[in-house]
Amino acid sequence: MTLHEFNALTSDDRLLLIDFYASWCGPCKAMHLILDNLEVVMGESLDVIRIDIDNHENSELVNHFRIMAVPTLMLFRRGQRLWRESGVLSVETLADIVRRFERVEAL
Repeated sequence: MTLHEFNALTSDDRLLLIDFYASWCGPCKAMHLILDNLEVVMGESLDVIRIDIDNHENSELVNHFRIMAVPTLMLFRRGQRLWRESGVLSVETLADIVRRFERVEAL
């Protein structure tokens, strides 16, 4: 995915959670299950996009966002990054974060 494609994708009014991951990463595999559950919990209020940092087509994004650890999660709305965190987080923690930003307008 190019930066231009990413910017178009994240420009929507809906919240979008980006998961930067690697297929060899154990914590990333755990996070995939958590994110699947999060999508069920949050319903239509959240979309999750997974971006493999080892796919050369994503190298522009990996460099742009300076992804140094995986999993790295970012929350976007209207093209603005609202939140970023690396590591494994629980469904409950992520749901609380998403709910907090549901009520906040993007800058």
